[in-house]
Amino acid sequence: MTEAPPPVLLSETEVIARVDALAHQMAPHLDDDTTAVCLLTGGLWFCADLTRALSRLGRNVGFDALWLASYGDARASMGRCEVRADLQRPLAGKTALVVDDVFDTGLSLSEAARLVKDAGASRVLTCVFARKPLPFKIAGPRERAITPDFVAWEAPARFLVGYGMDASGAFRGLPYIGALD
Repeated sequence: MTEAPPPVLLSETEVIARVDALAHQMAPHLDDDTTAVCLLTGGLWFCADLTRALSRLGRNVGFDALWLASYGDARASMGRCEVRADLQRPLAGKTALVVDDVFDTGLSLSEAARLVKDAGASRVLTCVFARKPLPFKIAGPRERAITPDFVAWEAPARFLVGYGMDASGAFRGLPYIGALD
């Protein structure tokens, strides 16, 4: 039996509007030598929409990806970040824009920022679609080691799905954001 789609917290129209507004905010800080580093798997939907929105504004950023895992199929962080696939292109001397779907523990974003800096990026900017407030229900640390430079949506402290966010692989493809709690 398949679980019913969750109720809408942020509609598809609102998601699109927030991505476009964020692209306008970010564009002055980027150039065509910037590389967007998408955090897989959840960040793929947001990163694709964001890079297209930036392109419409004349910012044609490059693309690379890191596949990091800090949740697995659980609803709580494992408290550590596993690198499943590394960068594919050189970042030496470039601005790297790390793009992720949701910021809750900050573990994945912090690890990604460290990895791209270690890869030689001259500047590291971070961007998330949704930022959850503290406190939130996680098994990991309560302090965040990093603060995103750009945030599209201040999300509630709920278990979010849709627009790349999932529950054990389900609901990633929803064009809106819902919650399962």
